[in-house]
Amino acid sequence: MALPVVAIVGRPNVGKSTLFNKLAGQRLSIVDDTPGVTRDRVYAESEWESRRFSIVDTGGIEPGEDVILAQTRAQARLAMEAADVIVFVTDVRTGPVAADHEIAAMLMKSGKPVVLCVNKCDSIGDPPAEFYEFYNLGLGDPVGVSSVHGHGTGDLLDRVVSLFPDQNGDAGPDEMIRVAVIGKPNAGKSSLVNKIAGEERCIVSDVAGTTRDAVDIAVENEFGRFLLIDTAGLRRKSRVDDNIERYSMLRAQMAVERSDVCVIMIDGTVGFTEQDSKVAGMAHEAGKACVIAVNKWDAVEKDGYTMNAYEKKLREDFSFMPYAGILFISAKTGQRLDRLFQAIREAAASNTRRVATGMLNEVLAQAVARVQPPTDKGRRLKIYYMTQVSVQPPTFVFFVNSKKLFHFSYQRFLENMIRDTFGFEGTPIRFLIHERGEK
Repeated sequence: MALPVVAIVGRPNVGKSTLFNKLAGQRLSIVDDTPGVTRDRVYAESEWESRRFSIVDTGGIEPGEDVILAQTRAQARLAMEAADVIVFVTDVRTGPVAADHEIAAMLMKSGKPVVLCVNKCDSIGDPPAEFYEFYNLGLGDPVGVSSVHGHGTGDLLDRVVSLFPDQNGDAGPDEMIRVAVIGKPNAGKSSLVNKIAGEERCIVSDVAGTTRDAVDIAVENEFGRFLLIDTAGLRRKSRVDDNIERYSMLRAQMAVERSDVCVIMIDGTVGFTEQDSKVAGMAHEAGKACVIAVNKWDAVEKDGYTMNAYEKKLREDFSFMPYAGILFISAKTGQRLDRLFQAIREAAASNTRRVATGMLNEVLAQAVARVQPPTDKGRRLKIYYMTQVSVQPPTFVFFVNSKKLFHFSYQRFLENMIRDTFGFEGTPIRFLIHERGEK
């Protein structure tokens, strides 16, 4: 299941980025006394009370006609739409100002759970008298925090985690799988969603760029429960020439971020393009399980060898993601949609699969016995042990005597051994390398 999303919002210069860096445990977002430094959304993962979640830092929300301000506000609103919990950051030194009241009214209309954070409560002990003025915002009990010193962040995270939707971790048979349908314009994404839903839920047209918003559609069938997310087609940035299309792209990227599985749609009548590679790369970099669906297969002239030749060519084009399954479908006729759902379920299960450390190290010992680790100038790579540290995507840590000796080719060999033994079809795998004595 996708991680819960926590959006940090507020007016400029209240300490949102400082709080974000504190919760993320590293300096990811730029911090400066100048208002408006943060413009785009910045993402990171964090964990509290054994619950992992994504946090999003946003630009300050403030009125104004400036183009940059308008885009920053739009970015913040997109983050709020995708969030499970919103942290509204205010400044105890200024008290609740008019902009805070406007933001509070907007958050109440959103219907999302909101935690009111009163920042810059730097002194230990009872909060200052100004702290109690924030009850006037109508968002319940505020939490006093010092994002610089870390005071109160534990209480803040306790409140945030208590508002998360229930989550059992791995994708069980009855759990809804979020599926983002992505691809370049006019690949047939909306047609596929309509066919699966059994009704015209999305506008379909030969005009590229018909879909603008990311549309969520819940579907239940013999394969399980799915939330299909129809997205706008992703163009090259040089081709994006208006604000509506720019935010359509942002919504498509957000759909990838909150999905469990990405179905990468390719127009079978056109074939692979550079843009298909960029779309797939976005899902790969996000660590999402992926299925490549070649659409409009009913319209392709073919013989007994066409499918094999087409798949071989796609394997070369998508060489950076050999784990992704390739299916040839028709959204118009419904051809092979049952196999598409099977592939989605398998990919979602692989993306959340955990393997015991003992079993991993048995496979590691067999791999080392089969192919000796590389050497350099008489020094041989030693892999002491490995363990899996996270899922979505499955991430493994190797403890070694030297990072430099752990060549990419040997990492690829070990990845192939792990896949051959445990599966992991449809999902990327991440490796982290630690030298002995390294913190």
